[in-house]
Parts: sequence; structure tokens; C-alpha cells
Amino acid sequence: MRIARFSVREGSPAAGSVSFGVVEGDPAQPESMVVHALAGHPFGQPQPTGESYRLQDVRLLSPMLPNKIVAVGRNYAAHAAELGNDVPDVPLTFFKPSTAVIGPTESIAYPPFSSDVQHEAELAVVIGRMCREVPLDRVPEVILGYTCANDVTARDVQQREGQWARAKGFDTACPLGPWIETDLDPSDLAVTCTVNGELRQTGRTSLMVRSVAELIVHISEAMTLLPGDVILTGTPAGVGPLNVGDEVAVSIEGIGTLTNKVIKRG
Repeated sequence: MRIARFSVREGSPAAGSVSFGVVEGDPAQPESMVVHALAGHPFGQPQPTGESYRLQDVRLLSPMLPNKIVAVGRNYAAHAAELGNDVPDVPLTFFKPSTAVIGPTESIAYPPFSSDVQHEAELAVVIGRMCREVPLDRVPEVILGYTCANDVTARDVQQREGQWARAKGFDTACPLGPWIETDLDPSDLAVTCTVNGELRQTGRTSLMVRSVAELIVHISEAMTLLPGDVILTGTPAGVGPLNVGDEVAVSIEGIGTLTNKVIKRG
């Protein structure tokens, strides 16, 4: 099941309203896709309202507004190597603030304090229930689903400041979308990133140093995860620069494509 968060475009009695919904149809034929609105949030047993919209008549938003985003660095050996880093002995985790989140088609605003902003295509995990100290065999019970993410990074700031709060936490630095896929095996999915149609990153989740389940066990040892929290699982090799005017697209097998343009922060 694909769960989206959307607003209704002008021209409808419900214009401007924001809802969760279930997306049906073939992404290869977007004109045939339909969004069925849900009452309330998608956790537990989501209930349909009976209202449906053509996908082209709604605006897709970030599929979740997380309380926190916990990201994992250097979880692909080739990516660690391309930046001259070793794979850490334990998962390297950091936070991105909720204010960094944007949705599909929203713009990444190039921050004025950086001259080297880069893309990082990632599989994102959306937590479905409050949990802490999750045993390995119960990890599937706490996952709502998966979406695409771009861990946008001001690389020069990351290297200059030594800690990553500003480099990875600036406004618009966490695009998510286009929706959450709830029925997916994350163990071996293709992950790609293109910039202006040029392939930049290509990898598979089977190359992650630590699996989704291992990451959730590790993170939940330290903190309570809440419904809607997002975990970014690391990026394959091939990260590279973004410039104002670029269109960057992150695609993950079984989910879809997250596309954003880069603009100058106004």
C-alpha cells in the first residue's frame, strides 16, 4: 500500500485541506492514478473517508512530518571510501531537524554559507509505533513503511566544522517522498540518483554495511522512536555537487521517484 500526504488543489470544495491518502494506480501512467483520502493518521487501521481525487488534482507533500530524523553515515563501504573515511565499528548516527523536511517537487534552497552542496540518495524508514529497545526479531512490527530521501549535505561545511548540524540540517536539506510504501522487503533494492537526467549514484541496499533491522535495534537502544519518525539508512557511492537550477531525482526500486529542483535561497 502506498500512503501519501497531500493537499487538494484550487478548484475543489476541499481546496487547501491536508490529508493522508492511499495512492492507487500505475506510476508509469500518472494520469490514471487516484488518491483515496484517509481519516486522521495512517497508523494502526487507517479508515477511508470515501473521498477520492485524481493524483493530478492534488499536491503531494512530504509523506510524514517526523518528530525526528535519525540518519546513519558511512553505511556503504564504497561511499565511505570515496570521501576518504573508514567504515565505523558501530553505526555513525546524527540528527536532521524536522525543519529540514520538504516534499516532492518542493525546492532545495542552496544555503548562502556553502559553496559545495551535494546529493545523497537514501532509503528512508518510517516508524509506525512508539518503541524502545526493539529486539531484532520484532523490528518488522515497528515499521510503517519506506520512502525515498535525499540527505542533502553542505560538504564544505561538514568538513570545515567537524560536526554536521549545520551541514546536514539546514532548511530544505531533507527531501522525502513521494509516498510511503508499506509492503516492501528492503534487503536488496536498487537506489539511484540523477541530476538533470545524468546518472550520478547507483547501488543496492544489499550493500549496506548494517541492515535496516540492525540500525533500528541500535538506535532504539538509546532513544524512544515515535510514530512518524524517520531513519535514513546511508547513501551509496557517487555523491556529487548540486548547483542552482539543477533537478535532482532519487529513485528506489519498489517505491518510486523523489524529484526536487535547486534554487538560490531568497
